[in-house]
Amino acid sequence: MYGSGTKVDIVPDSSLLKVWDVFIDKMTDSMNMDQNFYLQGGEEEMEFMPIIPINEEEDPNADAQEIPEELPLLPLRNTVLFPGVVIPITVGRDKSIKAVTDAYKTDKLVGVVAQKDSNVEEPGMADLEAIGTVAKIIKLIKMPDGGTTIIIQGRKRILIEQIITEDPYFKARIKVLEEEKIKGDVDFEAMVSSIKDLASQIVSLSPNLPSEAAIILKNIENPSFLIHFVSSNLSSDIKQKQELLVINNLKSRAEKLMQLLQTELQYAELKTKLTNKTRAELDKQQRDYFLQQQLKAIKDELGGENMAELKDMLKKAETKKWPDNTREMFLKGIEKLERMHPSTPDYSVVYNHLDLMLDLPWNEYTEDSYDLKKARKILDHDHYGMGKIKERILEYLAVLKLKGDMKSPILCFIGPPGIGKTSLGKSIASAINRKYVRVSLGGLHDESEIRGHRKTYIGAMPGRIIQSIRKVKSSNPVMILDEIDKIGTHHQTDPSSALLEVLDPEQNNTFYDNYLELEYDLSKVLFIATANDLANIQPALRDRLEIIDLSGYAIEEKIEIAKRHLVPKQKDMHGLGKDSFKIADAVLAKIISEYTRESGVRELDRQLASIMRYQAKELVVKGKLKASISNGDVEKILGKPRYSNEIYKTANMPGVAVGLAWTYVGGDILFIETQLSEGKGDLKLTGNLGNVMKESATTAYTWLEANARKLGMDPELFKKKNAHIHIPEGAVPKDGPSAGITMMTALASAYSGRKVKSYLAMTGEITLRGQVLPVGGIKEKVLAAKRSGIREIIMCWQNQKDVEEINPEFIKGIDFHYVKTMQQVLDLALRA
Repeated sequence: MYGSGTKVDIVPDSSLLKVWDVFIDKMTDSMNMDQNFYLQGGEEEMEFMPIIPINEEEDPNADAQEIPEELPLLPLRNTVLFPGVVIPITVGRDKSIKAVTDAYKTDKLVGVVAQKDSNVEEPGMADLEAIGTVAKIIKLIKMPDGGTTIIIQGRKRILIEQIITEDPYFKARIKVLEEEKIKGDVDFEAMVSSIKDLASQIVSLSPNLPSEAAIILKNIENPSFLIHFVSSNLSSDIKQKQELLVINNLKSRAEKLMQLLQTELQYAELKTKLTNKTRAELDKQQRDYFLQQQLKAIKDELGGENMAELKDMLKKAETKKWPDNTREMFLKGIEKLERMHPSTPDYSVVYNHLDLMLDLPWNEYTEDSYDLKKARKILDHDHYGMGKIKERILEYLAVLKLKGDMKSPILCFIGPPGIGKTSLGKSIASAINRKYVRVSLGGLHDESEIRGHRKTYIGAMPGRIIQSIRKVKSSNPVMILDEIDKIGTHHQTDPSSALLEVLDPEQNNTFYDNYLELEYDLSKVLFIATANDLANIQPALRDRLEIIDLSGYAIEEKIEIAKRHLVPKQKDMHGLGKDSFKIADAVLAKIISEYTRESGVRELDRQLASIMRYQAKELVVKGKLKASISNGDVEKILGKPRYSNEIYKTANMPGVAVGLAWTYVGGDILFIETQLSEGKGDLKLTGNLGNVMKESATTAYTWLEANARKLGMDPELFKKKNAHIHIPEGAVPKDGPSAGITMMTALASAYSGRKVKSYLAMTGEITLRGQVLPVGGIKEKVLAAKRSGIREIIMCWQNQKDVEEINPEFIKGIDFHYVKTMQQVLDLALRA
């Protein structure tokens, strides 16, 4: 509503005129010092200073000063002058300068009228409004640039009746329009009060207006001057102000002014609202920016190294072949770390999680070697025998070479300890040019060891699968899941069930680790599980595995393994690599047969280590070694033989038979002893036998009793004699149906008094009909028999195919008898 500029305080009526002269002098000095104090460019571009009410009542000398009928005219382009109001004007037109100069020299009165069109540079008679204001020139100031500035005060409204002359300036005949006095009108007084309130509200909503403007309004007592003062300071256009000046009735003028003030108040409120909203948004942005800068400075001061670490992590992340969701999670984690102090507990949790994400080889693979000849050469060099496994690996490589991409098989090597299942996995990795990692599952009883712990727990870690992938830095290694049959169980968790997702080719491409909280692709990993006992593997897990049986080694295989691998390794480990001494095949055979009883070669390796330690001591003490190790040297170093085959000859008596058994450590021989005693035909079983084995003994006893006469036995013995079957090594649990024919033979030998042939062993299941059924573990059992010096083996005819799979060189010297009935077993086993 009000313009900006110099502020002048309101002075009471008695002293206002005294102050006025001082104000005029100061303003004049300011103008002389700085001509730009007012806007330049002539009255057509004039803007005025704050309106200054000099005297609400007209100047005491104003009424005494007669207003002439003819006055020079001063056209105004941008404003309307109201009676009683003081404004400064910069005069630019030559005509206007001459008019105000001549008037200032005489009575200082001039007629001020507004132009109808402010764009007209040289207005004519038709361009001027008919009603204006007579004004007194209070001060005329000559500017240094030649311009003229005047300060004028409106006196009375006038009507221009006729333009007398236009040269050298406008001069007109005028008529003074007197204001009517309104007294005792309640409505008018209410209007005046409303005008004050509205104007005060507009002042309060306009931040650019001086606060003194509201004080000015409150101190104006003259209603006429109040209306003129407020009208002059309206932000309305010139036409609306001229309409106010034209209205003769003061009350009507007040009504019109109230309408304009209402409009301006609404505009001011809207403007203030928008300004406050914009300022609030700007203030918030400035506040956020300021706080961010402060936070950055604080972080730099407290954790400079921390920020450097985060930058390094972001730099590493740029090289990662991450899926979009993985990259998004990483960036969110970085944002969290930027807001945390390194000393907070959550900082290490988030940092370790991001560090794991950076360490994992996302979509990073080693290139497979498809050279099948080279792969076979590596496999043959590292492991003797195992043809079936080697063929399976070569088949996998061949398909991979032809197809270019395939899901890796999940292999499971089943076999006794010490035969090289785990080391075979390492050889496979070398053969196909992949990295190798082993995960030991023995005794594992917590599912979190496989899937990982949730990272919110104290001490949380990723599962062993993800840890192994992180360790080898490759997403397609050969991963050995060692001892998968020895996973522990717990009433709350089941680790073997957690492995179902890992070992399922249809699921492991989206393996979810609880710590990582992301899916990871394991489909390119070549998993190889190892186990000793297939029965101990959970059925659902077993169904996902491609089972490959690894049987124990024959003596001939062990000799080759010792010559190629064990002896050179032990020589090197004991510092004897450069000292050449030989161990003949016969000596190795003696060590194997008389000092070991195993399917693998671990015990053999330990015996060879004992020999190497002895040789090392001899070399240090005597300075030289014998060229070769003899049988006598073996007994001297290892002591007397621990195992002897003579037991099968010296222990031969009626009621004793030798059976073949399978254990998780390989094949073994089994003595079954039967003793008769006086009684009532009872059958007693001892030796820590399982239910299946007890039932086999009962079946054999019943069949022999039913067929006693046919077999040449006295049926009365079954009623008068008690039979006791015992299997030595009672601390070892024993079960299974394969000892059926052995227990039947032992019972028949005891009741008939006929001895069982020496160096004879047997295996097979029996029925009450006298049939012999096939059993499993034939290769392990046959090799155990070979190690033990057995010369003849009786088994079911359906097991012949299993024997034919064994290398004939490994079972040379053993006669096999294939039978269908229990009668045939007795005919072959019992001596005449």
